[in-house]
This record gives sequence, structure tokens and C-alpha cells, in this order.
Amino acid sequence: MTGTLVNVAAVLVGGSIGIIFRKKLPQKTIEVVFQGIGLVTFCIGISMFLKSQWLLVVVLSILSGGIVGGLLRLNSRIQQSSTQLRHHIKIVDEKFSEGLVTSFLLFCMGAMTILGSIDEGLGNGSELLITKSILDGFASIALAAALGAGVLFSVIPLFLFQGGITLLAMYAGSFFDTSIVYELSATGGVLLCGLGLNILNVTKIKVMDLLPAIAFAILYGYLYKLYLVNLIT
Repeated sequence: MTGTLVNVAAVLVGGSIGIIFRKKLPQKTIEVVFQGIGLVTFCIGISMFLKSQWLLVVVLSILSGGIVGGLLRLNSRIQQSSTQLRHHIKIVDEKFSEGLVTSFLLFCMGAMTILGSIDEGLGNGSELLITKSILDGFASIALAAALGAGVLFSVIPLFLFQGGITLLAMYAGSFFDTSIVYELSATGGVLLCGLGLNILNVTKIKVMDLLPAIAFAILYGYLYKLYLVNLIT
């Protein structure tokens, strides 16, 4: 998992630089950076969503994920866990939870994350993840400048998510077809759009309640592909 470890290191370095800048920047400047992150997040989400070829998969994934996430109260549970972590490590930062969640979603919802982790799991090298690490490193500077220490702690779910996909690809790589990966990424794009709107204070969508949609995107994508294959044959 060399690529994932490099990614973790890049976020830690970039996030640390961002926190140093945060202490020196005026509050108005930080607010502008925060708004910029919201706009970029929304635009990234749109670009990811537009790559979907099986729109039905994305719609069903979001609906199913929302039902499961709502019943499990994931958003509330994650917020509570994040708050407890902040108090435990004695960090006085009101945006700690927002920084952690925002960074994790931005770093892990893209096709580059999934394809790079699969490539590494299949033994095709870590080049894609290392390229992603450079991008994430620079992004984490802006994120930490606006959102604080939560960005640094996003490396924990990042490591688990990317590392998990890499390990899964080692044992079940054939399960991940490129078309399914892009539907997965498109579903993640919808979540990023919601996150971007939250950052901009346009609305307050419980994005984490929709997180199970990622798992449903894999399931529905695989079933939809089987249906197409059977229909053609």
C-alpha cells in the first residue's frame, strides 16, 4: 500500500502547512478561501456526476443509501464521534468535524482514488495514487487554512478507505470493472455537490447519511452490467 502511505504523508505535510498559514491569515481571507473550497467542491461533484453512463444506478444508489444512512443516523453518529475525538485530544476548533468530513470526501470520492487503489492492488504500480497524493497535498493546504486540524485527522478514514480497496482488489480485482468505477465516482459526485452546498451555507444536507450510496453503487452497477450482458446475449 505504498501509494496510500504516500497519500497520507502528503495530506499531513500539506495540512500542517495550511494550519501554519491559518494562524497568520486574517479571518476575512479565511472566509474567502472557505467559499472558494465550497465552489470547487460543487464543481468537482458536477464533473464527476456527468461521467455517469447508467443514471439509474446513481439514482437508486442515492435513494437506497439515504434510506439506510437515515435509519442508522450516520450523520449524527459521525458528528458525535468527531466531537468526542476533538475533546479527547483537546483541540479547540469548532470546524474540526467539518474539516475531517470535508477532506475525507474530497480526497476519497474521485475515480482517481478508486482506480489508483485497484491498480495498486492488482500489482500495476502506485503511479496513479502518487499523482493523486501530489494533488491532495496542495489541496490540503487550502483545506487546513480554512478548516483547521480536522484535515490532518482525515488521513485515518482515507487510509482505511484506500487501503481497503487495495486489499479488496488483491483478492477480487475482477469485480471492479471500469464502468462500475465511474458509476461509483458519479455517485460520489452527488455527495460532493451536497457537501459544496453545505460549505457555501446554501443548505444543510446530511451528506454522511448518504454515504452508504457508495456501497450500493457497486452493487447496482454490477447488477446493471449483468443485465446488459444478458440483454445483449
